[in-house]
Amino acid sequence: MRVILGPMEGVVDHLMREMLTEINDYDLCVTEFVRVVDQLLNKSVFYRLCPELYQGGKTASGTPVRIQLLGQDPHWLAENAVRAVELGSPGVDLNFGCPAKMVNKSRGGAVLLQDPEMMYQIVKNVRDGVDCRRPVSAKVRLGWDDPNRCFEIADAVAQAGADEIVIHARTKEDGYRADTIKWDYIAKVKQAIKIPVVANGEIWNYEDGQRCIAATHTDSLMVCRGAINLPNLGNVVKYDEKAMEWPAVLDLLLKYSTYEIKGDKGLYYPNRIKQWFSYLRQQYPQAKALFAEIRSHNKAAPIIEILENARR
Repeated sequence: MRVILGPMEGVVDHLMREMLTEINDYDLCVTEFVRVVDQLLNKSVFYRLCPELYQGGKTASGTPVRIQLLGQDPHWLAENAVRAVELGSPGVDLNFGCPAKMVNKSRGGAVLLQDPEMMYQIVKNVRDGVDCRRPVSAKVRLGWDDPNRCFEIADAVAQAGADEIVIHARTKEDGYRADTIKWDYIAKVKQAIKIPVVANGEIWNYEDGQRCIAATHTDSLMVCRGAINLPNLGNVVKYDEKAMEWPAVLDLLLKYSTYEIKGDKGLYYPNRIKQWFSYLRQQYPQAKALFAEIRSHNKAAPIIEILENARR
């Protein structure tokens, strides 16, 4: 089984990738998106979002990190895809799934699901421009509001020459509601196209992964929110590893705190750690109780002290 750590804007940054790939055997990571409008971006943009480029496009533990681009202009997306690969990204991913209103308003992300022809042009331009030895993938949803559009969408991506497609088994209008997941559509798409398909959506534990594989007939999965709820989800899904226990999670939080304070986002540490707690609370009752203690603090020192006391 192949398990990919997916992108989460504002959540899975390079520090989080560093932590999670150290404790999980992920086959690949995909970055938060690089927003492309009408120009070739400076190299510093790519290095800032993906400092793994400095070490061959891999995390310290050796997991490849693929840069994701988001935009609506085929030419400039291709130009920036070429730059990303030249800087060391082991391939390029194209974002056609982001449901954020601000992104969609500027003709990026999931709004393009309404225009498969434009998706085709984007993928084709990127594929034609990028070194053929580097994969080009696309992350999509089933459609904007009609899941039956998934066949036209997937066909556009495949016909344009993409090497792989990741399908989040909901429409844009479905958002992230658990009861709207439609894994069976992925199985139908897989029968209709010839490129590899990765399934995404509602994978929170080993059993979910197995059910998703059975329903979609694919052996490649992408995990996103669940990987933040349960830090060792990659290995749980891949190897049926026991869920990480709370004391180990506390150790991880303290390690992450050290990374964050030393890193370029140190000033935002209180918000970042609270954000992670908002996910951990879904998995660990202890996180809910501890969050009540830290949420009123806006400085790093008292938060770290609370974490250290909880670990004793």
